[in-house]
Amino acid sequence: MNSIIITGASSGIGRATAELFLENNWRVGLIARRAEMLEEMATAHSHAVALPADVTDAQAMAEAFKAFGQVDVLFNNAGIFGPSAPIDEIVLDDWQQVLSVNLHGMFIAAQLAFKHMRKQGGGRIINNGSLSAHAPRPGSVCYTTTKHAITGLTKSLSLDGRPFNIACGQIDIGNAESQIVAELKKQNPQMDTMDVKHAAASVLHMAAMPAQANVQFLTVMATKMPFVGRG
Repeated sequence: MNSIIITGASSGIGRATAELFLENNWRVGLIARRAEMLEEMATAHSHAVALPADVTDAQAMAEAFKAFGQVDVLFNNAGIFGPSAPIDEIVLDDWQQVLSVNLHGMFIAAQLAFKHMRKQGGGRIINNGSLSAHAPRPGSVCYTTTKHAITGLTKSLSLDGRPFNIACGQIDIGNAESQIVAELKKQNPQMDTMDVKHAAASVLHMAAMPAQANVQFLTVMATKMPFVGRG
């Protein structure tokens, strides 16, 4: 049975992805801070393993990976949007929080997965980027900066993983109806969105590739998003 660890698994894209992988008979390690939500999923699925941990806590994350064992795939998904404002209105503590979760937390998860996969003889890391890594929204300086950094992380892991049969790819998701997007849609009811299940299906496609193939970058988005085009 194939195995995957998913960070940010308690809600949104992470939860939808976890449920889809469980439906497809994967063993799924569920990482998030909200233990009760993870336990609920684990109770409903025999192949789900609740691994409550804060992605910014290196020790707790190391214990979660150790408890899970074999890791064929990591979906490095946990993230927050942070404050929406011009840079001169951003409180430095808020900037640090977004940096801690979106970059430091993803680095910790990737480092642990890489270490496990190197010992195992291979594996796959899928980083959740964002369309903000290509076309940011106004007032998204914290989130957008971290997502540009994730692209650098993805490329570096792809190169460093080659000698160890570790593939790394990035999925850039646009307007899947996660909690983050739901909050943005309150401010802009005309925003075009898509179900998180479509993002989950794209992650499954990337994860199911044979070892000799890799989806380096994949963009999946709501069809009518203004990502391309000119006024």
